[in-house]
Amino acid sequence: MTLVSDEVLQLLDLLASGASGEQLARARVPGNATELALRIHATLDRHRRREAELVALFETASDLARLRDPDAVLRSIVHRARTLLRVDVSYLSLNDEEAGRTYMRVTDGSVSKLFQEVTLGMGEGLGGLVAQTSRPSATRDYFADARFRHTSPIDLAVRDEGLRGILGVPLALGEQVIGVLYASDRTPREFTPDEVALLSSLADHAAIALDNARLLAEISAHSESLHRAEEAHDRLMDLVLRGGDVPDVAGAVAEVLHGSIALFDATGECLARSGDPLPAPPAEAVTTSREAGRAVAAGAVWVCAVQAGPEPLGSIVLSGRDVLVDADRRLFERAAVVTGLLLMLRRSVAKAEDEVRGELLTDLLTAPGRNPGALLARARRLGVQLTEPHVVLIAHADTVSRRRLLAAASRYATLAGVHAEQVVLLAQAKDPDAPAARAAAELSSTMDTPVTVGAAGPAVGPVEIAAAHAEAERCLRALLTLGRAGEGASSRGLGFLGVLLGDRGDVGGFVRQTLGPVLDYDDRRGTELVRTLNAYFAAGGNLTRAKEALHVHVNTVVQRLERIGVLLGEGWQTPTRALEIQLALRLHALSGGPAWP
Repeated sequence: MTLVSDEVLQLLDLLASGASGEQLARARVPGNATELALRIHATLDRHRRREAELVALFETASDLARLRDPDAVLRSIVHRARTLLRVDVSYLSLNDEEAGRTYMRVTDGSVSKLFQEVTLGMGEGLGGLVAQTSRPSATRDYFADARFRHTSPIDLAVRDEGLRGILGVPLALGEQVIGVLYASDRTPREFTPDEVALLSSLADHAAIALDNARLLAEISAHSESLHRAEEAHDRLMDLVLRGGDVPDVAGAVAEVLHGSIALFDATGECLARSGDPLPAPPAEAVTTSREAGRAVAAGAVWVCAVQAGPEPLGSIVLSGRDVLVDADRRLFERAAVVTGLLLMLRRSVAKAEDEVRGELLTDLLTAPGRNPGALLARARRLGVQLTEPHVVLIAHADTVSRRRLLAAASRYATLAGVHAEQVVLLAQAKDPDAPAARAAAELSSTMDTPVTVGAAGPAVGPVEIAAAHAEAERCLRALLTLGRAGEGASSRGLGFLGVLLGDRGDVGGFVRQTLGPVLDYDDRRGTELVRTLNAYFAAGGNLTRAKEALHVHVNTVVQRLERIGVLLGEGWQTPTRALEIQLALRLHALSGGPAWP
């Protein structure tokens, strides 16, 4: 039996105490004992390194299982790569496919700000070679390696960091390389296959971390969208049940979708909006949405048609959202459905109200004296105070249906309807001419055809309103007979024709409107201009006969007529004006003024 020598025992003691290979080599042991000890030491070192690598990989997997902050996981992976491979600097870059660039995401051990912020084009540098081949790549000395594309920005950043030996492995999701994980030294270095395998394992974990972060973000966004959709659905249903209107829908949807909302009717008129003002959507976008039954993108906005079956009712427009996830898109489309429902409800209510108002108007005009108190009460329930002065307007257009004309004209009235094949409006006012002129001008523009409006009033109470309606009807016929289609006026606005046509013609007002300046001049100066006018017209415009009737010189008659011309304005002797002046003189005489000679 061979005894173990003291030298061998010393060598075993060194191994047991974890001495370095250099210490083992210095031990003076005969034979192959030292070589064997060094082999045992290398094996133990590999096992220790492998154990450390496995622990690091398990810790990384544990981090992924508890993933809360993907950036923290990536920083941990990069730091472990630097520690396990015993390199000076480790870092991770990610690709931006849309921009065609690669940017630095995480670094560990870097001291160069330029290197930490470097951005490079796709295919450039060592990382470009890794991305192109989808395989690990290493260089012993970066600046001496011509296998990859050197560029000034990359070389400048690498030189500023002082890197020489670099290993890069791909971060891949399926067949797509999304980035590169690096380990690098500031001295030339050869990387072993074990080191390449270890860094590749860490890169796989980093890719998983990024993919998990993306999935969690999508799940979070989807969950948030579902929550918003559920919340919006409840709010929209509550609006409908509480009798909310279109503006309420716009406000609720804008708040939930974090954008600006506008609702338009079928003609492009804005019904309601919330947020920034928006123009009416392009007609082709509304048509596309209606045919597809979905919301569509139209430039910087989203458009969804509002319809009831095949009938187009309008559209809803959303701005401020470049992308709509499915849940938000369905919410936007649901808002269009709710808007259509509210518009149909509004139409039904308006139709029922129109019927009630139409019945009241018919009763007012056909039987005003039957039960005036009941008529006043019915009007009050509709918000119409018949005890206040009202004017009656009758609108007429040859090429427009009465229903369409009524819909457009109702905004000028407190009570409107079709009576005896005429569109009749009752408006609270004290002067019939101004409302009639405004309604005729604006309706003619809106309908794109002449709309004539006859007016009368003011009237208070059912009986007077019925009488004013009859006068407004005669005024309308006079306007049409005189070829004044597209105008609006009352009997007073028709001048002497109004005096002839009106049941309650304002004689004094007509005389004042026609002869006022002359009457005032006579009153102030004691002249006889009215008497001169009477004599002039009685003489058929003959100055000689007029001066004989007045017993003055002919020059005096001429001077008086010149003064009258200044007071009444040019054209006072034209046939139409002369006729009005003569009628006013007759009426003035009947009321006690100077008579014709």
